Amino acid sequence: MKLWGGRFEKETSQLMDDFHSSISFDQRLYAQDIRGSQAHARMLCRQGIISQEDEAAIQAGLAAILADMEAGKVDFPASSEDIHMHVEKLLTERIGDAGKRLHTGRSRNDQVAVDMHLYAMATCEDTLGLLKELEELLLSLAKKHASDVMPGYTHLQRAQPITLGHHLMAYFEMFRRDMIRVQHAYDAADYCPLGSGALAGTTYPLDRAFTARELGFENVSGNSLDGVSDRDFLLEYLSAASIGMMHLSRFCEEMVLWSSLEFGFVTLDDGFATGSSMMPQKKNPDAAELIRGKTGRVYGDLMGLLTVMKGLPLAYNKDMQEDKEAFFDGRDTWMKCLHVFTEILRTATFRTANMYASANAGFANATDCADYLVKKGVPFRDAHGVVGQLVALCLSKGCAIDELSLQELQALNAAFDADVYEAIALKTCVAARNLIGGPAPERVLAEVEAGEKWLREQ
Repeated sequence: MKLWGGRFEKETSQLMDDFHSSISFDQRLYAQDIRGSQAHARMLCRQGIISQEDEAAIQAGLAAILADMEAGKVDFPASSEDIHMHVEKLLTERIGDAGKRLHTGRSRNDQVAVDMHLYAMATCEDTLGLLKELEELLLSLAKKHASDVMPGYTHLQRAQPITLGHHLMAYFEMFRRDMIRVQHAYDAADYCPLGSGALAGTTYPLDRAFTARELGFENVSGNSLDGVSDRDFLLEYLSAASIGMMHLSRFCEEMVLWSSLEFGFVTLDDGFATGSSMMPQKKNPDAAELIRGKTGRVYGDLMGLLTVMKGLPLAYNKDMQEDKEAFFDGRDTWMKCLHVFTEILRTATFRTANMYASANAGFANATDCADYLVKKGVPFRDAHGVVGQLVALCLSKGCAIDELSLQELQALNAAFDADVYEAIALKTCVAARNLIGGPAPERVLAEVEAGEKWLREQ
């Protein structure tokens, strides 16, 4: 007979046992479950609800079970239903009636909720650590490449000259926002639901604030119905994970493009590439492509849990068991991708000479050429038309704007003078964009310094 089976006249079918058992995946919550039970037992004893002798036996029993689980000495059979029932069953087998008193004033509904809150908070801390490591690498690379010119793109067409450092700092800003979103998810999880009972609290004189402090929570959930049915904190994390994976996917897309012969901007380390079983020349950016592909998987985890939650009446419903696999998968996927991508980036070699040559050959300084004419008194719209004609001329001649003679330039507009060549040099074009958020090397270095300060404060 199951621990909850008193009113049932027969055992559940094996099919039902297999169908609704969650221990195959919620066993990873064993440390949180035991930690929550230890705090609950301390509170019960402190409030005079159980004896000191029973509390001591419970604490010793739980500590022994935790040690055995960490040592791999405990099996997790499907018949145990879930990690909560399994721990209580093992405890009762080991210490007798004292183990049966542990569940006083508690339901599996608030028990699983506190486990998930604790697990989500630890997940947020671990994710923030990985994001911080990636951010530190980006700052280091941005500082190293603050002056290395490359083409900036719109519509995947060469547009204006920037620097590699500036490009990398764009991703620093994306991942900074990811860190802020993960911190929001942590804050959303930082409410202790233990004491909410099944849905309506309990008549026992529980000290919920004590239990919350024991478990490291800053807050106590304010409504027992919401305490057992809230999964917003998991959705907050999966939302952050989905946006974070989108950022990784964009960066990976660029690494895939840049590592091709057509771009030649980066060489990926052999440790993060694969070959072809048929074509001996191939070096495929599989690690980056996998991260790009796994983004859809994390989106699915978010959409799956949103869909589970959208039609549920208060309070707890068995549907909510589906929160764990979605959350665990989204967590594991994002964290693994963050770790792998950091190493992809750390071991990559940027081919800055190719980047410069691409910017120089792609008319990235055309806008600066038009601005040069504007500064000479030519209306911008007229200057725009003149430079468009210059680009057409260069295309017919197979050259860059700064390879045209002064006579050729003046044939289209007399405002051109010899100083035009310095004005449209790529490094001049970049250095002139010395405003907040701009690509000028000194501005990039200032943004790196500000980023380092922000990370230290996290």
